[in-house]
Amino acid sequence: MTGGRKPWVGDQVHDAVTGREGIVSDVRSGTTYVLRHLYGGGLTWTATAPQRLTVTLPREDRTD
Repeated sequence: MTGGRKPWVGDQVHDAVTGREGIVSDVRSGTTYVLRHLYGGGLTWTATAPQRLTVTLPREDRTD
């Protein structure tokens, strides 16, 4: 993980591999990160390189 801290559930992140922003919705076995789109239905993807996730807005600071 790049940036200031390791992403966790509820954090908004930038996925450098896909170039997309998302919200971490699940962390499986501590290494598989499932992300969901910022807006819109249940569209999700799995980060293929979780070490390239960067926290852009910690869950504590989100207001949605």
